[in-house]
Amino acid sequence: MSDDLHEIETEARPWEAYDSTVAATGFFAMLRYLPRLCGQVLRLAWSTSRVDTAALIGLTAVAEALTGVGLLATNSVFEGLLIDGPSPERVRAALPGLTLLVVSVVIRGVLRQGAHWAQARLSPQLQRAVETRMLGLVTQVELVAFDDGTFHDRLHRCRQRAGGTVYSLLRIAVDLLGCVAGFAAIAGALTVLHPILLPLLVLAVIPSAWAAVRSARLYYQMVIGFSGANRRMETLGDLMTERSSAAEVRSYTMRPFLLGEWERLSRHVQAADLAIEKRRATAQAAGSALAAVGTAVIFAALGLLLYTGRMPLAAAGTAVIAIRAAINVLTQATQVINYGYENGLFYQDYLDLCAEAEQRRMRDGGVEPPADLDRISVRDVTFTYPGAEEPALNGVSLEIASGEIIALVGENGSGKTTLAKVIAGLYEPASGDVTYGGVSARLIDLDGLRGHTAVIAQNFTRWPFTARQNITIGRFDHPDAVGQFERAASASGAAEVFARLSKGAETLLDPSYKGGTELSGGQWQRIAVARGLFRDAPLLICDEPTASLDAKTEHAIFESIRRHAVQRTVVLITHRLASVRYADRIFVLDGGRVVEQGTHAELMALAGIYAQFYSLQASAYQEVSPL
Repeated sequence: MSDDLHEIETEARPWEAYDSTVAATGFFAMLRYLPRLCGQVLRLAWSTSRVDTAALIGLTAVAEALTGVGLLATNSVFEGLLIDGPSPERVRAALPGLTLLVVSVVIRGVLRQGAHWAQARLSPQLQRAVETRMLGLVTQVELVAFDDGTFHDRLHRCRQRAGGTVYSLLRIAVDLLGCVAGFAAIAGALTVLHPILLPLLVLAVIPSAWAAVRSARLYYQMVIGFSGANRRMETLGDLMTERSSAAEVRSYTMRPFLLGEWERLSRHVQAADLAIEKRRATAQAAGSALAAVGTAVIFAALGLLLYTGRMPLAAAGTAVIAIRAAINVLTQATQVINYGYENGLFYQDYLDLCAEAEQRRMRDGGVEPPADLDRISVRDVTFTYPGAEEPALNGVSLEIASGEIIALVGENGSGKTTLAKVIAGLYEPASGDVTYGGVSARLIDLDGLRGHTAVIAQNFTRWPFTARQNITIGRFDHPDAVGQFERAASASGAAEVFARLSKGAETLLDPSYKGGTELSGGQWQRIAVARGLFRDAPLLICDEPTASLDAKTEHAIFESIRRHAVQRTVVLITHRLASVRYADRIFVLDGGRVVEQGTHAELMALAGIYAQFYSLQASAYQEVSPL
């Protein structure tokens, strides 16, 4: 378990560690923040669909403004019904106001339905725009970002909430607009009835607003504080439910351990959740009690105005309806503000992720890769992973000539794979430089560099596509796609895999879909080798390319790579030293440094680390006398 996760799990009140993040969540700060947030969402909606956005805003504003018309019509009805005279005359006097009231209610209902339709059209477009932007940016960030736990946590939260958050914020922005328009209409009516009613009404709902803000702040602190623990729980849940791990869960009887870990985390998060909910409930109860007192004051003031004759009875009846409507609108507004502030904080997470992804995005542009790109010089390169105390590479220097086959050898953690990724342009060194044909990697267009590089990795991706697509992925526009595909499949042994599949190379390689199938580890390894060979690149990097293959197939694959490497540069990483003895040069890494280099014969004569490793492996194949 990492130290960061341990700290998250054992901190008594982890949400308090994020007080600085939400320091500006007071009432007035929220009032300043939320309109700006709603403006951002509405601008995003406008850029997505102007017609739907204009219809949504216009219909909502007009519909809620009709509330004031309805109140004036209600007052007219009361005045007509309360005049002196027989009932028929009072009904006739009230009829114009009643007609206006009915018409306003009908029109308001039609406009609201139109606004709902516009919002239903706009919401999925907004979700798609937000998620497309997020995925577009995240797939362009530098590779090292995925080694950063903080970036991972934020990405995890945004993947779960970004689409739903923008949908909620659109609805919140519209509801808030409706509340403002409705309250403005009611406020106008109340001001006409008596000026004192409006400020009294506002004072009554301030406690509810405070409770809403307090509740939102507590909830956000909890979610942020436990995002790492929740991500860990999701990982454990995947391990217990995914097909890829099902066999080992059973064969290693891991069920008790995984369930125990999941339950321990869930109990910890649940306990904190209950503590937060208790504090939220207390704040909401206090706010509701104070709001009830404020409402009583309003009605007491209304009664006093009636008692002293400062307000007509018809106006008083209208005021009662207006006050109830205003309380409903302001209660809805506080709920909207509460929900909006919560979602606004998560939306800010999304904006922060996009901003960080922009800052960490891979460099665009630069000079075209040189013709002799496979002439590589690594000069005093240092690289440290995020959060690590020691560098993975420390002052590494080496030269690779065009068409040369070199091998990187060393124990696990010695820096072999990191160095290969630096050479491939996937990691940018903290110091030092890598040049290709004399041109610095910092000046070369990275997409162009990677277009001239093929990587065959031990931990390759098993794409849920057809076998053919798994090999041609990223190079569908190859000028000789059919011929190159056949050559790569033959050289890697993937053609033998196709022959056993129901639809050959067109078979879907994912058993979780209908018609899909699964391959063995060795079969997948051949697909991965074919993928690298298909790119037909001048620089080929092989990181444990035969780890899942038997000795016979491994020998055949290395022979194919050796044939394929004619006039190409190959960087080979493998623990099986018998496969590297024919490399032009071998570099031995230890603790992130190159400690030995030379040919196989030279290193054996040196009697150093390489000779020790090679002798240990060779001894395993020598005959041993039976006991």
